[in-house]
Amino acid sequence: MTPQDNVTPSADSLAAEARKAAKKGGLPPVHLWNPPFCGDLDIRIARDGTWFYLGTPIGRAPLVRLFSTILKREGDKYYLVTPVEKVGITVEDAPFVAVDFEASGAGQAQVLRFETNVGDHASAGPDHPLRVTRDADTGEPAPYVMIRAGLEALIDRKSFYRLVELGVHAEHEGASWFGLWSGGVFWPVILSQELGQEPG
Repeated sequence: MTPQDNVTPSADSLAAEARKAAKKGGLPPVHLWNPPFCGDLDIRIARDGTWFYLGTPIGRAPLVRLFSTILKREGDKYYLVTPVEKVGITVEDAPFVAVDFEASGAGQAQVLRFETNVGDHASAGPDHPLRVTRDADTGEPAPYVMIRAGLEALIDRKSFYRLVELGVHAEHEGASWFGLWSGGVFWPVILSQELGQEPG
């Protein structure tokens, strides 16, 4: 073992530890793990959800899924953690991408259930909030849904267009908004007056 191995674990060692945790079923309890920080690893999650290792896309979907289960956010930083090691990685935007959703119910009883690029599912509601940011220069909306423990998914463009078709106008904090109902909560997307419409 080289000195470098002592400083920063390899992707292989992380994968091996993650597999051990995965054998117990369900998602590993990363919130309970607080191992020593071992340095940064050259893993990057691009805005489109592609994972890169040493600058090369990780082409094996099962490996990406495995790494995604040991992802942890602390403040604005992201880590891959196991019971014995913790390494920093780079996340360009959100760690996941919501690539599809299903809508059930209608009106205030509607539920939007999202699926991510790594196979997670989450229904938007109090525990899985939706939010929309706007690019300061272009005004382009960027919608997100919380998947788990501070880890969000950027909702992809095709899904967002479908969501817009389900949108309604409603009062929110004293103003009229165009937005979405899910999980008993109205999620504002854009002020109605910006669309030139008011609730009817």
